Amino acid sequence: MIALEPFLESDFDRFISWIVDEKMMFQFAGPAFTFPVSHQQLKQYILAENRLIYKVIETKSSRVIGHAEINNIDVSNKSARLCRILIAEEQDRNKGYGRMLIHLLLEVSFSKLNLHRIDLGVFDNNIGAIKCYEKCGFQKEGLLRDTFLIDDEYFSTYNMSILKREWNKP
Repeated sequence: MIALEPFLESDFDRFISWIVDEKMMFQFAGPAFTFPVSHQQLKQYILAENRLIYKVIETKSSRVIGHAEINNIDVSNKSARLCRILIAEEQDRNKGYGRMLIHLLLEVSFSKLNLHRIDLGVFDNNIGAIKCYEKCGFQKEGLLRDTFLIDDEYFSTYNMSILKREWNKP
């Protein structure tokens, strides 16, 4: 029902339209960008090494519904980090796309890149995402307290990970 395709410069305007405020940007991207996100920031973003950046396509309609990244690909230690995972429109959420997306990213990570460990960070108040990651096999490793200050409010993040041997192919 979904597929991954490379994130290209032609995708910048759509991506920028999804980031409506600084709080949303931080929840989705952490400190990777400054608000408002610009073409210049995205040009630098796609040039960085050790990352694979994708747009998420709903295959039936060929609509772009999201964004995802495998970052910090470390071939020596066989590890990477999932980042900037987003199902963009409210109408596309709670339909299982997030879980499908994580499975596709793990397929790339474990089968194609032959990695051993994948981790990610998620705000502790993002219950839906945490449940999704746990259903995909991720385990909480620890809580990083008050890691981000957004609008005078601190937010904490969980680090979660999965090892190749723990991954259940769908």
